[in-house]
Amino acid sequence: MLLLLFLGMWLVLQPTLHREAYDLDVRVGSMEILLSRVDDGTGVGGTHYEVIAPPEHAGRRLGPEELDAFLADRIAEWEARPWVARLLLGFFNVSAWSSFVWVAVGLVGQGAFFGRMMIQWVISERSRVSTVPELFWWLSLLGGLTLFVYFVWRKDVVGVLGQSTGIVVYARNLRLIRKQLRAQTARLETEPAPIKEGIA
Repeated sequence: MLLLLFLGMWLVLQPTLHREAYDLDVRVGSMEILLSRVDDGTGVGGTHYEVIAPPEHAGRRLGPEELDAFLADRIAEWEARPWVARLLLGFFNVSAWSSFVWVAVGLVGQGAFFGRMMIQWVISERSRVSTVPELFWWLSLLGGLTLFVYFVWRKDVVGVLGQSTGIVVYARNLRLIRKQLRAQTARLETEPAPIKEGIA
């Protein structure tokens, strides 16, 4: 459990620790623009900014007037997108359509968690006894793994912490179920067959 926890934390923190420092963070729609203040080298104290993100503009140096124009261009780019694109990208808090693959991974994980509860509820209602079927643990493991990957992509420390501990519990329960089934099978194979009273 600790290994998975440390792996998740390392994956989340690694990009943050190696990302360059920035002085200005501007959001345009769902796009994040990071700028670092740099000295222009004149000794007069003039301020320029270097673009850190988005990656396609990284390394660009902008003076005060250029910065205003750069930000105005990013706003114009965002507003030029169709309203559906602005709505969906903003709703899911992603800046590109390719990120929807990761959103789908997260939705699969949430679907698995919903499915496990639904199955457990239906089976318990049918038997009139609270029952946790094996499928509950398989769906829990699927949901936990996919959400773990999704939260790592999102760089969400809280989600990684929650899923890394759950995955171990789900896997352990599946192992205990397999162990119990093997023990039952071995007991049935070693017990003598019951003597049936036949018809003479």
